[in-house]
Amino acid sequence: MIIDPNFDFRSEIKSGQDPDSHSPSLRRFHAFLWSKPLPTTADLKLRIDKPKQYLAATVGAVDMTLSSDAIAHSFLTTKALEKIVAGVEAKRKQAILSRLRTVGGYIVFPANRVDGKMTINGARGCNNRICDRFDLTLECIRRHYYEEESPLAEVLSRYQFFFDLFVNFRGYVEFFLLQDLVVEEAVQFFMPFDGKFSARPFPRDLAEYDSYILNVMHFVTQRGERMREWCEGGQTPDSSRVRAE
Repeated sequence: MIIDPNFDFRSEIKSGQDPDSHSPSLRRFHAFLWSKPLPTTADLKLRIDKPKQYLAATVGAVDMTLSSDAIAHSFLTTKALEKIVAGVEAKRKQAILSRLRTVGGYIVFPANRVDGKMTINGARGCNNRICDRFDLTLECIRRHYYEEESPLAEVLSRYQFFFDLFVNFRGYVEFFLLQDLVVEEAVQFFMPFDGKFSARPFPRDLAEYDSYILNVMHFVTQRGERMREWCEGGQTPDSSRVRAE
């Protein structure tokens, strides 16, 4: 399958619709990209032909449902940043959205609710110390693997079965091709981070927003190219497996 890292998923859906739930190409890309050997001895197999399931996932005899989640947010429509992003030119806004709505800006998480509680998608969007930022989410996931506290500790623990599939943080990063956001297991944040998860971690002015969005766009571009290369023959299913230390 050919993965076009520059394809804007908005081009095939109606205005106002969410690519996560309405783009057929994004769904197919997810199914292809993540149907592969896990860091353990099992394979993750995804299907898009089951009614009412975005991605039906099977690992051995275990079934689950996964959903798509955007991990590159522009904050262009965020009320708290309304005055700041007003300084971004219309042409620039379109360039930002065109880049962030490509495959490098998406990932999958479990869609099933555990004990009727919020999913990872919902929790990271509602938590005011994360505000849907994926760099902060990834730091929470890193801390989860190292059994450290974070604002998402409770929800990540509810999905332990999912994170166990990747063995450790390195396994998670390599499986989902997130290497462009991690150096030697240290997350490379889109904005300066003091480790304290302060409330409302938004850019504070236009200059900080410009820096933030450039970092986000660079990550999406690099990850998209990594996905393309993987699909064009760079896959190494056996040698890329990560064993527990």
